Amino acid sequence: MFTAPHHVTGRPGAVNIQCSDRFFHRRRLLATLSKVSEYLMHRRKQREREREQNSPGVELKTGGDKTCSFLSSLISTDYAKSFHDISHRINNTFIREEFGVSVGPGSSVSRRRVWRVKGFCWGTVLPYTLGEECAEFPHSVKTTSGQLSAERLISPSLASSLPAVEAEERGDLVLKRTTDLGTSFTTIHEDIYSFGYIGAFLFFSVMEDSRSPRVMYFSSDQGDTFSRALLPSASTEQFYSILDGDEDMLFMHVDNPGDTFFGTMYTSDDRGILFSKSLERHLFDGQRKSDFTNITSLRGVYLTNKLDEDGRIRSVISFNRGGTWRHLNKPENVDCGEQVKHCNIHIHGEHSRNIRIVPMLALSEPTAIGLVIAHGTVGDSLSSSQHPDVFVSSDGGYNWRGTLRGPHHYSILDSGGLIVAVEAQREGQVKTIKFSTDEGQCWKSYNFTEQPFFFAGLASEPGTKAMNVSVWGFRPEEDGQPMWVAVTIDFQSLITRECNEEDYEEWLAHATGGGDLTRNGCLLGVKETYRRLKKPSVCRNGRGFVVSKKQSPCLCTREDYLCDYGYDRRVNTSECVRQHSAANKTLELCLNGEEDELLTAGYRKVPSDRCEGGFSTQLARSVDDCCVCFSQRERLVLILVCAGAGVIILVVIVSAVLAVRKVVYTNR
Repeated sequence: MFTAPHHVTGRPGAVNIQCSDRFFHRRRLLATLSKVSEYLMHRRKQREREREQNSPGVELKTGGDKTCSFLSSLISTDYAKSFHDISHRINNTFIREEFGVSVGPGSSVSRRRVWRVKGFCWGTVLPYTLGEECAEFPHSVKTTSGQLSAERLISPSLASSLPAVEAEERGDLVLKRTTDLGTSFTTIHEDIYSFGYIGAFLFFSVMEDSRSPRVMYFSSDQGDTFSRALLPSASTEQFYSILDGDEDMLFMHVDNPGDTFFGTMYTSDDRGILFSKSLERHLFDGQRKSDFTNITSLRGVYLTNKLDEDGRIRSVISFNRGGTWRHLNKPENVDCGEQVKHCNIHIHGEHSRNIRIVPMLALSEPTAIGLVIAHGTVGDSLSSSQHPDVFVSSDGGYNWRGTLRGPHHYSILDSGGLIVAVEAQREGQVKTIKFSTDEGQCWKSYNFTEQPFFFAGLASEPGTKAMNVSVWGFRPEEDGQPMWVAVTIDFQSLITRECNEEDYEEWLAHATGGGDLTRNGCLLGVKETYRRLKKPSVCRNGRGFVVSKKQSPCLCTREDYLCDYGYDRRVNTSECVRQHSAANKTLELCLNGEEDELLTAGYRKVPSDRCEGGFSTQLARSVDDCCVCFSQRERLVLILVCAGAGVIILVVIVSAVLAVRKVVYTNR
C-alpha cells in the first residue's frame, strides 16, 4: 500500500517532509510562509457595528413585529487578506450565477418559483457598473452570435409579465421567444414540461397530455428551428437528464422504467437530433444524482459509474467521447486481496458525495494537462464501507497512483505545478495543509495556524493560475457564536524560480505503448503532443503560462465512429450491428419539415473527430419534400380533419349522384 503524510504537530511553520527536500530548505519555508495572513470575521459583532452606523438594508421592517435580516456580501481583491462590505452597493441583494435568471422551471429557488423582484436592476451584470443607478434597458444592445445572451432573458416588460411557476404546473407551460428584449414574443411550443440550454443547444421536453410520454426537441441555431430528437420517450415516472454538452454534441441519460436507479446513456450528432446508445445501466441514484464527469485536462475523456446486474457499482472511463467504455486500471502502488477476481480502481462521484462518503468530486483543469485528482477505492467494485483514499492520474485517467490516505479537500494551483490538500475532518479541527510540486508523488505538510478551527472549504482564484489558496473555517467563541476564519497561504514566496525551457518536456497524449506505432496516441482523429512541466522541476509556471500543443492527423478506423441510430456495438469489439428491435424497420427522422429516411451502414463519425482516409462509411438519405412533421396531437387533429373532409366529399358526391338521377327521372 502507498505511504501517506503523517499528522503534523507543533508551532506554525513546522514542516513535515515526506520525500527528499530537493530544493526546499526549512529556514526559507519558515521565513516565507510566515507571511500568512489571517482575516477574522465575527458575524455578530459585524451586525452590531452595522446597526450602530445605520447601514441601510441590514434590517428591514415589514410590518408588525417582523424583521428581515440580510446577509452581507463581501469582496476581496488581495487574495482574502482584506474584505470590503459591498452590501449597500448592490442593495443587499444576492450575487447569483447565470445572470440571476432561472433557465428552467427546475433551476429556481428551493420552492421552485420564478419571481421578478422589484427595486433593483437584473441587468446590472452586463450594461451597468457596480453601484450605478438602475435605468431602463438599452434596446440597442445586440446579442452575441453563437451563445445564449443575457439580453434575451432579462427585460422589465418580460419579467413583470411572468407569473410564479409551480413545479406541479409542468406540462402546461408555454415556451416563448424574444429577440428584441421583450418588446414582442413568438410562441415556440405549448405543453412544455422542461426547457433550458447547454453548450450550443437549446432544448425542451413536451408532454402533450397526462397520458402521453414526454419527447425532447433540440435546436442548434439559437432557437430558429427545433427538431424532435430520436430518443426513447419518457413517461411521467421517468426522466431525461442532459449530462454534458458543448458546441459539437450532447450526452443524454434516459431513465429506465421503475425504481431501478439506472438508465441508458446516449450521445448525439452535431445537430442534437440523432442519438446513439453509448452506455447501458448508467447509474442515477434515488436523488437523481449522476457520477458522470468530464475530465477537462485531456480531450475526449469522460468518467462515470454503472450499476451492474449483480448490484455492484463499478467505474468506467471513455477516451473517445463515449464511443467505447472500459474499466479503470489498477493503481501501480496499490494491490488487491487474493480473493478479489477483478482488481480495478473505482472513483467516487456525486452519489458518494451526496451520502457524505467523500467531500469532493474528481478534479481536473484544462490548463493542467493530464492531471486528475479523485477519491476512490481499489477492488472489485465501489465500496461504501472501505475508506476512500485520494488518487492521482498524470495521463488523463489511463494510469493511477495512490497519493493520500483518507478523504481530503484538494485544489490545483499554478496550472498544475502545485497541488494543495487539507484532510477532511467531520468533527475534528484542522491546522495543517499539504502541498505537492510533482503531481502528488511527494507531499509536504505545513502548520498554518496555532489555533485549529473547523474546516469549511478551500478557495483560490478561478483558472488555476494563482499561487495563493485560502483555508476557510470557523472557531466557536465563549458566547457560542462562531467566528469565521480565512487563512491565506502565499506559495509564490516559496517557489520563487520561474520555469525555463529545460523544465518542460514533450508529452504525447493518449499514448499507451505497444501495438501499431502509427496509431499510438491517435484519438478523435489526431495525435496531440503537449509541452508540460517535468515532475522533478520545482518552479513557477506563472500567470503567462499557455498550454501549447502540436497536432497531426490520423487515418480513420472504427474507433473514430459511433454506432448510428438503431445500431449497437458488439461486446469487446468496435463493430456496430443492427438492434433487434429495429431489424425490419425503416429508420426515419423529421427535420425542418422534411421526413428523412436513413440509409446507413451503422456508423457515424464522432463529432469533432478529424481523422482522414482509412475506414469510411457513407450515410445516405432520401428526402420527401412534401412531408410536414406533426406532433401526436397535431396528427390526431389532422386525421380528424382529413376524415371530416372525406365525409363531406362523400356526402357531396352522393348528393350529386342523387340530384343527377332525379333530373334524369324527371326528364323521363
